Amino acid sequence: MMKAVREIDSLNSLLRQRGQLRGAVVQGLDLSQAGVPWHEVDCDGAVFLGCDFPEGVGVEELVLKGATVFPPFRHLPYDPYRPRLYTRQELMEGWSLENDRSLDLRIYEHFAAHGRKHPHVLEALAMRLHDHAVDDALADLLEGRVEGDGVKRVVGIMGGHSMGRDEEDFKRVARVAWHLAREGYFVATGGGPGVMEAGNLGAYFAGEDAEALEWALSHMEAAPGYQHEDYSRLALEVIERYPHGTSSLAVPTWFYGHEPTNWFSRHVAKYFSNSLREDGLLAIATHGVIYARGSAGTTQEVFMDACQNHYRTFQVVSPMVFLGRDWFGERTGIHEAVVRQAGEQKYGEYIALVDGVEECVDFVRNHPPAVV
Repeated sequence: MMKAVREIDSLNSLLRQRGQLRGAVVQGLDLSQAGVPWHEVDCDGAVFLGCDFPEGVGVEELVLKGATVFPPFRHLPYDPYRPRLYTRQELMEGWSLENDRSLDLRIYEHFAAHGRKHPHVLEALAMRLHDHAVDDALADLLEGRVEGDGVKRVVGIMGGHSMGRDEEDFKRVARVAWHLAREGYFVATGGGPGVMEAGNLGAYFAGEDAEALEWALSHMEAAPGYQHEDYSRLALEVIERYPHGTSSLAVPTWFYGHEPTNWFSRHVAKYFSNSLREDGLLAIATHGVIYARGSAGTTQEVFMDACQNHYRTFQVVSPMVFLGRDWFGERTGIHEAVVRQAGEQKYGEYIALVDGVEECVDFVRNHPPAVV
């Protein structure tokens, strides 16, 4: 659903309003030097999120004029009112091969110390507001207001974070993502290592030929897991050789601990709440979810997705593709369990168990989302 409110997240946009802020949302701006005649501004129904105002402009005055004002939070390593998604460069600011003092790590350390268990009420509110801001920025991206290329056809790729770069399953996921992104689908993953890195890596190379992707896969397999000392170095060497990758999305979380930021995603929607992150990622993947081998977390995501399809939570039925006949068949029985649960419902036609890259891509292509 497209937004109906005016969101103002730059001073230029604010000044273009010419004092007419009725019903607008003004997000995270330093307004102290904006030169706005605040005593004349129409701000009935406006919402100010984390803004700084000039001296002489009191919150009480704005409230009396009909505005709602959420004050800034101080001394946090993150902005609860951020107007945009993260980028990999932003999260990795302060990182080097020799030392990790990245923003990503500093936010995690603050979260672990102050917010993960029994947070103070202000910490809890700041985290909820942050995750709401990420939701909002994600909607901007997917509805075409960020890259200007229209509403995105999102396909999610889910699976285990421990899958090594040297495994054939990793390479198969990357090839699937490469094909999908070349056909105009927007690849979204959980943003971590393993299957998730494979998905973003394949999408990153969509503007290159298959040989380029195969070179990257071969180059990176010498550091199969994120604990390897050369894990990040090899990824950076790939990016240095191919610096202009295709856009994709990572949706990670600080909840499970600190893992390396996914190097190959352009947009990062990182959450404190893992439940919001997982449910939201499945919700935006309206053109289907591809599941590769994983553990309990992947299994949980499978049945969350099935629940969304079963109850038509978002008025759409979309594909569920299990990539790996042995794993999702005899090894775990997950595919059969989902098919049995679907019964005669519509989404039963949207469940596939496949092995091959082309078979997987064909199923997504031939099963566009059904509006119900």
